[in-house]
Amino acid sequence: MARDQIDMTPLQSRDELVAWLADGVKPPSEFRIGTEHEKTPFTLEGHHPVPYDGARGIGALLEGMKLLLGWEPIMERGNIIGLYDVTGGGAISLEPGGQFELSGAPVETVHQTQSELMAHLAQVREIATPLGIGFLGLGMTPSWSRAQIPVMPKGRYKIMSSYMPKVGQYGLDMMYRTCTVQTNLDFSSEADMVKKLRVSVALQPIATALFANSPFTEGKVNGFLSFRSEIWRDTDNARSGMIPWAFEDGMGFERWVDYALDVPMYFVKRGDSYVDVSGSSFRAFFDGRNNSLPGERPTLSDWANHLSTIFPEVRLKRYLEMRGADGVPWGRLPALPAFWVGLLYDDDTLNAAWDLVKHWTAAERQALRDDVPRFGFKARIRDRYLFEIAKECLKLSHAGLRRRGRIDHLGRDESRHLEPLERILESGRTPAEEMLDKFNGAWGGSVEPAYQEYAF
Repeated sequence: MARDQIDMTPLQSRDELVAWLADGVKPPSEFRIGTEHEKTPFTLEGHHPVPYDGARGIGALLEGMKLLLGWEPIMERGNIIGLYDVTGGGAISLEPGGQFELSGAPVETVHQTQSELMAHLAQVREIATPLGIGFLGLGMTPSWSRAQIPVMPKGRYKIMSSYMPKVGQYGLDMMYRTCTVQTNLDFSSEADMVKKLRVSVALQPIATALFANSPFTEGKVNGFLSFRSEIWRDTDNARSGMIPWAFEDGMGFERWVDYALDVPMYFVKRGDSYVDVSGSSFRAFFDGRNNSLPGERPTLSDWANHLSTIFPEVRLKRYLEMRGADGVPWGRLPALPAFWVGLLYDDDTLNAAWDLVKHWTAAERQALRDDVPRFGFKARIRDRYLFEIAKECLKLSHAGLRRRGRIDHLGRDESRHLEPLERILESGRTPAEEMLDKFNGAWGGSVEPAYQEYAF
């Protein structure tokens, strides 16, 4: 999330929490596409992590971007930690290990997503290259240990860093060593939200396989195609996963609120400081029973911030966030929004996608999710390989994008952005398998060439 919300109205009732989510409902004519992507900065010389401080650090990079773009800085205790476009465009924020995130503006077409991305990369290069900084498009840092990675000066990350090891073995790896690309999409009613949520949760493993891109840890093969996806299986299961209850009768905004009320919190923001409330539920806070803030009631800001610390495979805010994909090189980034827009923004396709997944059981969906990080396209559900289902989904997405008929200046519809995924399916191999072939062949058992071939 780009920046913490500020709305200090104390909450009186659960209905307000439900209403806040329901506020996301929009007519289809107002549907937008938001794309967020993270990339790992590295020193062009030596391929080391980039510290925050210093003349060639991440702080300097953000200062340079501020001057170039004219965006407003986001400050915390005197440090620049992000930027946002006051005209309602995008925002740039830092993940815990310095991963550089663009939260794109809400746009109408995937063509605009691509234009925004190209502009962003040109701007970033203009500032980063003289500083000796490059960016890597992989789902996980391929060569660094956790200890090598600098910590960004953000209060919320300090709290999360001390809490994470208590609730899973990989939380710190998630924070400091992974990168993702996400697509955020709208819904036209509560029923539309539920249908899109169910379809996209069930099909998230397809995106994981198509974008699987993290087979290396600390310079060695880690045995997975998407180790980033494996990390999420043991980061903090109280706030992540395949949310099976979302497929039960009675699913809607209220059910999500009840789930979120019981998810343990990380922090509460008061002024410029973060109060550590880790492990205590939002429900207790709502009842005035938070030990760190006795008698205090949460505000709408607290609620919005809390919802941004819940990490299921698909997350509901005032829109739906697709969270299953590894970070990838720039040429493949627009393929993620294209894939999901084609599946979810065309009613015929959405119905066909629901028909594809509606008979799967919670146990089957979970097993597919558990297998995909290691096996990719060879994971199975019932008697089918994920590879076949991926082909079917791509066909559906293609048809949905063609029916949408959003044409670029050369008369092409958005289905052209699926081309990288079509090439992957033609080869029959995930991007990670292609990279492993290079590692075992031309790269001579070294991950260093990734810093050229997979750089932005």
